[in-house]
Amino acid sequence: MSYQSYLDGDPVIVTAALTGGVHGKETSPHLPETPAEIGAAAAAAEEAGAAVVHVHARRDNGERSFSTERFQEIDDEIRARTGDIIIQHSTGGTGAPADLRHQPLRTGPPPEMASLDMGPLNRYDHLTSENTRGMVDALHEEMTERGIKPELELFNDGHINEAHGLLDRRDLAEPVYATLIFGGGTLTRPTPPNLLNSVENLPDGALFNTLGFGPHQLPLTTMGILLGGHVRVGLEDNVYYDDGELATNEQLVERTVRIAEELGRPVATPEQARAILGL
Repeated sequence: MSYQSYLDGDPVIVTAALTGGVHGKETSPHLPETPAEIGAAAAAAEEAGAAVVHVHARRDNGERSFSTERFQEIDDEIRARTGDIIIQHSTGGTGAPADLRHQPLRTGPPPEMASLDMGPLNRYDHLTSENTRGMVDALHEEMTERGIKPELELFNDGHINEAHGLLDRRDLAEPVYATLIFGGGTLTRPTPPNLLNSVENLPDGALFNTLGFGPHQLPLTTMGILLGGHVRVGLEDNVYYDDGELATNEQLVERTVRIAEELGRPVATPEQARAILGL
């Protein structure tokens, strides 16, 4: 994936991160939490142009759940309400033991994709998401066994190094798909030069997805489109459409689709996304 992809008008894959596992309806009434709400949000995102939905599960009280059964409920709602959208489960989790991190991979049928955090990062004042190499390898092994494509989540430059290391240790089905993540804290600082540098340092042949938190979502995903990459938007990463104006997942996808098309890149259908990702 490169600038040539932009010049050639290659399709851009839009992923909608619907809910996340941290903030809830206290930040936005539009943020879906129940399986039915997440299913409805997935349908609206697909209608707006998303080819992939990134899925977290919530308990009835809104707190994060790793339960296979809860993910199954959500998947059933998504499949009942959508046409052909690609489901991607999150396996990330601050402070969660390894056995829970594997639970989202065990639905039947399994998701076509799952996220794989590539290294440690700080969360809040007293929490760290470990993501040891042993944990990364074990999650990747189960994804391989279940036919799930990993989406490598790269929160900083060190995680790009870890992606190279994973490729040295293990065989990853081509093409490698990596999400470059920008924001505060342990994340890469959200600047255009840093996005350019991150793309340059990816493993050869890797496809990339651009993710910016909060107000950085719009400028960095637009730049990712121009660089020939794919993009992720949604209420997990940003609850605002404009300064002080709350967004819906559907609105964020619609804006991204409009920008991509105006910049000369068509938006991939789920079928096209499967071909691009080798699913």
